[in-house]
Amino acid sequence: MAILAAIIVMVLYYGREIIIPIALAVLLSFVLAPLVRLVQRLRIPRSLAVVSVVVIAFAFIFAMGSLLATQLAQLAGDLPRYQSTISEKIQSFRETTAGRGTLERASSMLKDLSKELDKPKEAANSLGTIAAPKAAAPRPVPVEVLQPDPGALESLQTLISPLLHPLATTGIIVIFVIFILLQREDLRNRLIRLAGSDDLQRTTAALDDAASRLSRLFLIQLLVNGSFGIIIGMGLWLIGVPSAILWGILAAVLRFVPYIGAVIAAAFPLALAVAVDPTWTMLLWTIALFVVVEPVVGHVLEPMVYGHSTGLSPVAVVASATFWTALWGPIGLVLATPLTVCLVVLGRHVERLEFLDVMFGDRPALSPPEIFYQRMLAGDPTEASAKAEEFLKERSLSSYYDEVALRGLQLAQADAERGALDPDRLTKIRDAVQEFANNISEQDERPPQKVNPTTDVEATSAIEGVAEDAPYESLRVLRKEDLPSEWQGDHPVLCLAGRNPIDEAAAIMLAQLTGAHGLSARVEAAEALSTANIFRLETAGVAIVCLVYMDASSPAHMRYSVRRLRRKLPKATIILGCWMKDIGPVALESLREGAKADLAAATLGGALKLCIEATGVDSLGTVAEGQISKITAA
Repeated sequence: MAILAAIIVMVLYYGREIIIPIALAVLLSFVLAPLVRLVQRLRIPRSLAVVSVVVIAFAFIFAMGSLLATQLAQLAGDLPRYQSTISEKIQSFRETTAGRGTLERASSMLKDLSKELDKPKEAANSLGTIAAPKAAAPRPVPVEVLQPDPGALESLQTLISPLLHPLATTGIIVIFVIFILLQREDLRNRLIRLAGSDDLQRTTAALDDAASRLSRLFLIQLLVNGSFGIIIGMGLWLIGVPSAILWGILAAVLRFVPYIGAVIAAAFPLALAVAVDPTWTMLLWTIALFVVVEPVVGHVLEPMVYGHSTGLSPVAVVASATFWTALWGPIGLVLATPLTVCLVVLGRHVERLEFLDVMFGDRPALSPPEIFYQRMLAGDPTEASAKAEEFLKERSLSSYYDEVALRGLQLAQADAERGALDPDRLTKIRDAVQEFANNISEQDERPPQKVNPTTDVEATSAIEGVAEDAPYESLRVLRKEDLPSEWQGDHPVLCLAGRNPIDEAAAIMLAQLTGAHGLSARVEAAEALSTANIFRLETAGVAIVCLVYMDASSPAHMRYSVRRLRRKLPKATIILGCWMKDIGPVALESLREGAKADLAAATLGGALKLCIEATGVDSLGTVAEGQISKITAA
């Protein structure tokens, strides 16, 4: 892989004379493809539509280029006039500088010291012997080299030579754009063959979606940046900055460079404003123009049309800009973001290129459950708590526990089953979950509040990759005074771990969740179920017992545990929590029947719902008569 990467970089660098026009042609084809389809809807043949659109586009580009050349020539001719203004401002700045006298005195002192150091040499020559007279140096003979007058052919060659390379590059770009637009379907089929033709329908749909997304993205970026350049150009013209059209076009082009493009674009008119205006008014107005327009376009207009992000992570943007600039110079800086966006879109849709999306995309490298499990492994639940708070801006606490935390524990259980976690690591995970539950204990269960994905980026990124179907999103919160008398103890819910610290961690989450819904709970470790400890278990005020298992490999252990709990708490409702990955209703009911439990739940939200129903409190806050006995009998 290292050798292959080195070869690719070398090809990109040494073949830039050919690859840069091809890259520009591909990007222009994405921009022009929607226009070609629009012209084709007018019943114009495809070949004629392609040629017409390309000719018009390049005519516009040449017009912009000639306008830029005119503006640059005019600016170069006016520069000598601004020299006196700059000199006056420098002089006035030096006069207002507090340290002017000090600097001048220091400069004079250094000059005097230099003269004093040279004096001893002159004195030594004067006090010593009379020096022999030096021979007169020969006078140089002036030599003048005259070139013969160039002929008509040489003059023509001198005129055309600087234009050959740009014209050749432009010709290559035009040819490639035309052929890419004409052979779009054939190129797509070849790319499908390279990406893998095992699932043609899926691959075709993915590539079509990627092409349409890229075309829309680049076209919108072109329109937004062009509008930015027009506004800047008009503003500079009203302010009175010379060559306002030049700076507007430059601002539109440089805005394709992320983060620093607008800053670079502002530097040139700011410097010119200092040189033109004898006062500082033009400079201040120019600064105000960029300070107002850039945030409005970046934070108001762009989120309205295509969201906050182009799909790249900030690190990828900086890294890609550095990489492409080192390879291709200034043109690489402008093309860095579009090229990287192309790679990321391909990575999202082509399985073999998925590493590109992982490396450069803005989507999280780890899913929310994986982040939760990784933080628990590291013994650092603080980051997981922050992610949970972002999640809870839009979804409920029960949804977070079911969709994120429980799935994270299922990953831990899978590692434990294959022997990847030793007892110390299991204990560390349990302790981290305990701290995590304490961190979010102040989060009250409330109806979810929908957020705007274009304004609340943190909440949107926190729930990305999490399922939207949450059946326990709006479970009610109970009040203690509405509960039956047998449920008004200090801890009416007892959460018991089945076998290991991971089960205890799941029990801790259930206890915190039931507490958020008005049912105070207590947690006991798996050791409490042993024959020696079961009769020492404190059960005063316990109305319901939740026995938690993350592993279904030992139904016998479940049966014996339920039997011991039944002897200890004959009147309590026993819920069997079987929170394995992808457990079905039939398997869940089979485990409940084998263990002789009253009820069973496959999720934290399901167990919470059973606990709320077991209280017998209906939606109006009253106790349904005989409700608890019916549930217990069931």
